[in-house]
Amino acid sequence: MLIRLKALPGNFPRATLAFFILAGGMAVAGPASAQNYPTRPVRIVVPFAPGGGTDVMARNVAQKLNEAWAQPVVVDNRPGAGGLIGADVVAKSTPDGYTFLLATTTTAINASLAVKPPYDMKRDLQTVAMLSFYPMAAVMRANTPVRSLKDLVALSHKQALSAGSGGNGTPQHLVLEMFKGATGAKILHVPYKGGAPALAALLGAQNDVVFSLWPECLPHVQAGRLRALAVTTKARLAKMPDIPTTAEAGFPSVQATGWQGVMVRAGTPKEIVARINKQVNGIMAMPDMKAKIVDQGFIPVSMSVGDSEKFVAADVAGWGKIIRDGNIRPE
Repeated sequence: MLIRLKALPGNFPRATLAFFILAGGMAVAGPASAQNYPTRPVRIVVPFAPGGGTDVMARNVAQKLNEAWAQPVVVDNRPGAGGLIGADVVAKSTPDGYTFLLATTTTAINASLAVKPPYDMKRDLQTVAMLSFYPMAAVMRANTPVRSLKDLVALSHKQALSAGSGGNGTPQHLVLEMFKGATGAKILHVPYKGGAPALAALLGAQNDVVFSLWPECLPHVQAGRLRALAVTTKARLAKMPDIPTTAEAGFPSVQATGWQGVMVRAGTPKEIVARINKQVNGIMAMPDMKAKIVDQGFIPVSMSVGDSEKFVAADVAGWGKIIRDGNIRPE
């Protein structure tokens, strides 16, 4: 691009002149690059193992983004450390909008629970958009004699029980701790590298119960392999009206709703952040996408960048209070 400058004094420093030429070029190039974005492959980092609810949503979104942008959108699973490893990949990526984090409730929990996290969520990550909300459910193998949460509490005082989770600091872990605090149940926490491995271990009789994300356990409940004792929402689920809520089961303080969203590295140009938000909201509003994810157990959500930021900030504060009040510490 040719930039025309008015005559400058003869003693004007060459380095300064070069700076103004460069700055002028950058000022014009910024919006143009945002307008053309993306021009190369995009990566969605999933901080958990394949097969879980976070991975399922990432692949749903990746397929639609691929179609909309005519660019490859690749799902990159980086499990471990309760979601910290994957989030750190994005927190240390180039702030250009080509690396997403499929963020979840765990991302908000880690802001208060993680000991010496490798990144600072507020400083290093930018919330872009919300994708979904989802309930959780206490599930056990279908052949267990346990029929209710009260039965589970009673059994925990008679024999050793263990509960799987998607990792330390995940919603499965925190809701388990909420349940133990509210009921006095004696259940050992066993972390895995995602909700799918935790449920696989449950089905293989390697643990006894999982406070699972509903989209992850739903296929097993529908197939009759798992029994849902209760859901952690205020109202019963429309598609599973026979499952009581935790309040109806006698434990109203054990309530939680999870979420999923998109984050990028802080410092990503605002124009690109806005473009991603608009595209993602459009995808979540598509009739076929809505029908698909509702069947998978998710509740589709669309929010502006600003509202998404406020929601995540409030969730960070809310989980922080639960962690402090319950004196919950990482294992």
